[in-house]
Amino acid sequence: MKYSKIEWTESTWNPITGCTKISPGCKFCYAERMAKRLKAMGSPNYENGFKLTLQDHVVELPLTWKKPQTIFVNSMSDLFHKNVPFAFIQRIFEVMNKAYWHKFQVLTKRSDILLKYNSKLNWTENIWMGVSMENDDYTYRIDHLRNTEAKTKFLSVEPLIGSINKLDLTNIDWVIVGGESGPGARPLKEEWVIDIKDKCIEQNVPFFFKQWGGVHKKKAGRLLQGKTWSQMPMYRKAG
Repeated sequence: MKYSKIEWTESTWNPITGCTKISPGCKFCYAERMAKRLKAMGSPNYENGFKLTLQDHVVELPLTWKKPQTIFVNSMSDLFHKNVPFAFIQRIFEVMNKAYWHKFQVLTKRSDILLKYNSKLNWTENIWMGVSMENDDYTYRIDHLRNTEAKTKFLSVEPLIGSINKLDLTNIDWVIVGGESGPGARPLKEEWVIDIKDKCIEQNVPFFFKQWGGVHKKKAGRLLQGKTWSQMPMYRKAG
């Protein structure tokens, strides 16, 4: 188990590593930087750097973790990447189905592939499904997510690099917002964040503000209008 510093989860599980860029939010991908660093350090799981790699030997790891955890699935990749075989996706879902004592958070930018496979997957209640977007051009991913059978649906609006004017949160259970961090980080405007926060309040959706980001993200912090926003979705316990 790898304990995570990501504010909205507890642990990470990476049965897939590596990815390819698909939209502007990917430009300064933190996972790509980290994968290259881990390769240079000699980490065996990153001998291919950021090239998409199936890590077969870690697929069943969550079954050995007896303490219940909130687990971010594939923090270093995208489960629904076009080059991931459906059979491998099914295996990951089977592990999540069996490990009912954990909560799994799956996040994708490939919402079209998610929707394509939706009816073939077993959506147990401990699987939270999310889509990531960065500006108004990618809100169609929300509609794809909305049409899945996932019991808990969430949005990761990170890195937010533009305003999102049309945000329909019907059947969405949680919204995370964050600014870009690291070298080359693009600016985050406060009004963009406040607008999304206000829409969450209006539509009664839990709101989590992760960070302002920037080159010095710790210094920038995560206070919004003098308050820390760390709301979480209501979890329907698997039975």
